[in-house]
Amino acid sequence: MDVRYHEEFVRNPRGVQLFTCGWLPASSSPKALVFLCHGYGMECSDFMRAGYGVLGIDYEGHGKSMGARCYIQKFDNLVADCDRFFKSICAMEDYRNKSRFLYGESMGGAVALLLHRKDPTFRDGAVLVEPMCKISEKVKPHPVVITLLTQVEDIIPKWKIVPTKDVIDSAFKDPVKREKIRKNKLIYQDKPRLKTALEMLRTSMDVEDSLSEVRMPFFILHGEADTVTNPDVSRALYERAASTDKTIKLYPGMWHGLTAGEPDENVELVFSDIVAWLDERSRHWKPQDQVRPPSEPEQLHQMAPTKITRVASSGGTESPVPAHDRTQRRSSFLCGLGGRPNQQQCRM
Repeated sequence: MDVRYHEEFVRNPRGVQLFTCGWLPASSSPKALVFLCHGYGMECSDFMRAGYGVLGIDYEGHGKSMGARCYIQKFDNLVADCDRFFKSICAMEDYRNKSRFLYGESMGGAVALLLHRKDPTFRDGAVLVEPMCKISEKVKPHPVVITLLTQVEDIIPKWKIVPTKDVIDSAFKDPVKREKIRKNKLIYQDKPRLKTALEMLRTSMDVEDSLSEVRMPFFILHGEADTVTNPDVSRALYERAASTDKTIKLYPGMWHGLTAGEPDENVELVFSDIVAWLDERSRHWKPQDQVRPPSEPEQLHQMAPTKITRVASSGGTESPVPAHDRTQRRSSFLCGLGGRPNQQQCRM
């Protein structure tokens, strides 16, 4: 299936440029929209091509986005940026009646659950891949260390002093893929910054304490040999969530990197399970079936994109997209995703 790929940079309310991207079927309307919430230190990268519109954003300080590398001053900022961007896509006329799904991996699973808490009825479900509902005791610093770090977090918030084990070694089983991850300069591989580590810890504790508040349909996928996020907490989410449509699948022997660190046959199995779950729940909503929220994003002029860098097909060929005069017009997010490749006048 041919896919149109788009990239843009948008500016968040704090004045930071964030990288966004999207994959859409080139010759048909997407079956549904899938919004990517990537993991800590990671980035939006290539994704499944199964007829879905897939949209992603690199968090502030992650991937191609601007900001101090992997510095999370406030976890709520990440959630708010994702919410604003994702809703801007849903507000586009071509997508207002499409099913909307969140896809969260690792820390992105926590982002997805917090997005659900922020607006419980807006999405139609979530795929949660080894979600960060709790930091594994095997990688979490000792309680005494946490206490000491908390006392100085506002003094040296960006210092890389948090002692942790090498997550890449713990997450990616396939040695070839592990090496590929290490060579990816967009992926953060240094020690966690002090404020970042504490924000992640607090967030995981918050999510763990509110599992019973989850009401949306969801599909949890978790490797039973995962030592980064705890499979037992995924089981707890499945058992405690108030959702009436919930599924969990545990993969014996698989590690944390289900979609990027396992042998190819395992990755294919995982993605086939994800696509099957999405296919069963994707639909085109008719007005008489469900009144979709208007999903108009906040009127934040700073969120206008600054660049579209290229459009690519699934075959890997690329063609340049002109950067229009941004002093004369302001585009909405990912204007090329509106089903009209030559669209010039899309606006906030």
